[in-house]
Amino acid sequence: MPEKITKTESEWREVLSEEQFKVCRKKGTEQAFSGKYWDCHDRGNYHCACCDTPLFSSITKFDSGTGWPSYYQPLTPESIATEQDTLFFMRRTEVLCSNCDSHLGHVFEDGPEPTGLRYCINSASLVLHKTESS
Repeated sequence: MPEKITKTESEWREVLSEEQFKVCRKKGTEQAFSGKYWDCHDRGNYHCACCDTPLFSSITKFDSGTGWPSYYQPLTPESIATEQDTLFFMRRTEVLCSNCDSHLGHVFEDGPEPTGLRYCINSASLVLHKTESS
């Protein structure tokens, strides 16, 4: 695993849009059905918007009906980290990029087979690296 990426708040502000900074570094949430990837059907891998770590494949993306991109598993278990999130009197599992600690979204246990998980991820935290369709 590469060395963990750490930057100051001002360094992150220099490389991220205002929306990306709010979501990725301040644990914000974009409005449902507003992100650029919630209804995207292009093939490829979704990378971290902060550090370009590959996180999810379009093959595991599914329509959850929530208005956020949803995946049933990450590319590798090592690409993400999780933490308990108890903000707003809720108990959820936060999903982070394991390489730079960027807030990605949350994971829930109501997804499809084969994992039964739904990684509900903010579009602002992702960049799609498209591949050719076959």
